[in-house]
Amino acid sequence: MLRSYKGISPQIGQGCYIDASAQVIGDVVVGDRSSIWMNAVVRGDVNSIRIGANSNIQDCSVLHGMLNKYKVIVGDWVTVGHSVTLHGCTVGDRCLIGMGAVILNDAKIGEGSIIAAGTIIPEGTVVEPRSLWVGTPGKFKKHLDNAAQESILQYARNYLGYTEQYIKETAGK
Repeated sequence: MLRSYKGISPQIGQGCYIDASAQVIGDVVVGDRSSIWMNAVVRGDVNSIRIGANSNIQDCSVLHGMLNKYKVIVGDWVTVGHSVTLHGCTVGDRCLIGMGAVILNDAKIGEGSIIAAGTIIPEGTVVEPRSLWVGTPGKFKKHLDNAAQESILQYARNYLGYTEQYIKETAGK
């Protein structure tokens, strides 16, 4: 589950849940109270990966960088849905990345944004803060209001609750 690579081991913050089936490898730092779920791969072998506090990387997602070029940065309070690919990109604080989305090298997702399920964000795309993007390739749909911002945070809060329960269930095993 946690493996070093070239002498660099993942650093996991306090209160995190890393599922036994997840693979977290190399130059990875996970912030406090974050979670990495079933069969997710966080592969910090060719570049670093940083995941902020209170964020969740859901089932079957893949995070990977590009050798000597693009790292992966995920901010605080980010929800990365099931089967998402984040490759060499930056995701700002308080974002929701929908199931099956793909965000490619050098893309930057502004804070408070939603990338809809199944959306592909091409290389080098800059997503303005507090915006919704949808489609293939991803296109701007609308600016997000305060209700949408609260909804994004609620997803992250839900996963904090799941994290606490899973930690209790696996304690002592």
